[in-house]
Amino acid sequence: MTSPGLARLGFDPARMSFALRTALGACLGLLLAWLMGLEHPQWTAMSVWAASQPTRGLLIEKGFFRAGGTVVGVIVGLLLILASQGHPLLMVLGLSIWIGICAGLGNVLHGFMSYGAILAGYSASMVALLDAANPGSVLLLGIDRLLTVLLGVLVATLVGLALTPREAEDAVVGGTRRLLARLLRAMAARLSGEADGLDQRATLSEMASIDEALDRHGAGSLRTRRSARLLRGVLAAQVPALLWLRNSRHVGSDAAVAHALARAADALESAAPVDTVLPALQQAEELSAGQPPLHEVIAGLHAALHARLRPGEKHLERPSTLYRVVVHRDWVGARQAGLRAAGTLLLLGLGWLLSGWGGGPYVMLGTSVMITVFSTAENPALTMRAIFLGQVFGATAALICRWLAWPLAGSEFQMILLTMPFIIMGVLPSSHRRTIAGALDYNMIMLLLLQPSFPLVGSFSNSLTTAAAVVAAPLIAMAAFRFAFPADARRRMRVLMGMMVHELQDMAAHRPAIMHDGIWQARLYHRLLRLVRWAEKTGEQPLPVANGSLAVMQVGSAIVQMQALLRQPGLPPGIGRALDATLRRLQRIGQDPVRAQRSLATTARRLFHGFRPAAESLAISAEALLTNLSFFQQASKGPPPPKQG
Repeated sequence: MTSPGLARLGFDPARMSFALRTALGACLGLLLAWLMGLEHPQWTAMSVWAASQPTRGLLIEKGFFRAGGTVVGVIVGLLLILASQGHPLLMVLGLSIWIGICAGLGNVLHGFMSYGAILAGYSASMVALLDAANPGSVLLLGIDRLLTVLLGVLVATLVGLALTPREAEDAVVGGTRRLLARLLRAMAARLSGEADGLDQRATLSEMASIDEALDRHGAGSLRTRRSARLLRGVLAAQVPALLWLRNSRHVGSDAAVAHALARAADALESAAPVDTVLPALQQAEELSAGQPPLHEVIAGLHAALHARLRPGEKHLERPSTLYRVVVHRDWVGARQAGLRAAGTLLLLGLGWLLSGWGGGPYVMLGTSVMITVFSTAENPALTMRAIFLGQVFGATAALICRWLAWPLAGSEFQMILLTMPFIIMGVLPSSHRRTIAGALDYNMIMLLLLQPSFPLVGSFSNSLTTAAAVVAAPLIAMAAFRFAFPADARRRMRVLMGMMVHELQDMAAHRPAIMHDGIWQARLYHRLLRLVRWAEKTGEQPLPVANGSLAVMQVGSAIVQMQALLRQPGLPPGIGRALDATLRRLQRIGQDPVRAQRSLATTARRLFHGFRPAAESLAISAEALLTNLSFFQQASKGPPPPKQG
């Protein structure tokens, strides 16, 4: 059937090609694992499904972290069995704590590092739980788990590299370049006395989208990871440029700087050589020396772009102009995910030990996967619905294979061959738009329940009980996500807003760890972009959220300026008392933003005669705070974070 015909039926032709490649790789992995004599060859096929990615960089990176996470998980699983000395209660307690730690790390880390941490959690579950009745064979089980996963990663990588075409230049690079060109052109227009014509909402949205894509852009090698870090530096330098455009209402014309910025924008838009772009920015930086706010913005853009385009050179002449790259880490979500996962596993483990039900280990295993893997999802409880349906159909396919297909086999090799059509059938749900959400779980659960062993033993009732125990996991996880620290995009957004406001309070209290080396600024820049992205995912208008985030940064700049004034010798006592009083108000900006705004505005008026630049900055911050009071009031409803980072 042609691609248009498949598309009319709801299939994604490109996705179908990828799924077919993955299914064939899974069949190959299953056969190789069986030929090697591994006890659970289906785990290799599962690993092929899990490690396969549509691009080369993602394939290599995910395979690496899957292998690393599995090694750590297997070692921990073995240690738990050895340390518990046959006492299942100790094993359940230790496993619950380990799963909680891995779930927490998975929510703090980014990209495939998060995936590796989560995999380390449930890999320990597979070792500790699947052969819980025979602790003497746990070492063999651990080795088998490790070898099957490593073989699966190897097969997925080789098949993927052989069949995946080389990628063109990453769209993230081009998007960042064009975005910077638009910002420079808008700055040039403002300096020429013209309207900048910049759509701030669209600009912020594009910046947030690029930031989200940078983890994937950096996958696959040290070179691409360095490229992603440098691109994030360019993105961080663009946020102050956007702030300058918002605040420079009465900037004077400067034709020379405007011309230099326009030349840099032209060069970026045409993807001109490095020697054309950087000299234009350097000239703009030198010409703007008499305008400190503008000069700082241009210097930051020049340094970030210089580092990106000429990564081998050092910037010893202006180290302070390079913006630090500090990514947002969701410590609140991590703490909640860890407690949720550990508590759920502990309750299930106690229920298993008290009841003695043979399906208990499978319930714990399935839940350990669901409660960790999907803790980072936008709406985990909602996601569980699709996962549950995928697992139900996967378990059904496994039962059909076990009780209708495998009885036709005359040897274990024939059982392997009869399993392959069921693996190939996984291509259909993996490429249809209505079933793709639960497709991976369809394939994974089907393979998990198919243990090829000849001659066949066991009863249909036992198979049905095991299948029911496995597919109960999404329902248990759904309840946990709904009632134990409920998580969805809207709540995550509110927590992030609360963390931003809480950081202002820490800054006003002059905590050195927060103020050191511009860390607060770099972190707020990244949180702004994450917050805009969350707003888009919740369906809310991103501009009010972005305006509130920009107001946070403006207030942060005001705090830094006030603390710098307090360090000046010979400061009039009255001014010092006013600054101290305002900083104390700002320490409670989350609880009472109205009083903080009034105090900031009053201090700005007092500073106007003797400290005009600082007064203007404080006045702009007070106005931004007044305009965005609802943001600060809403942010105060979120729980304060235990730490920053």
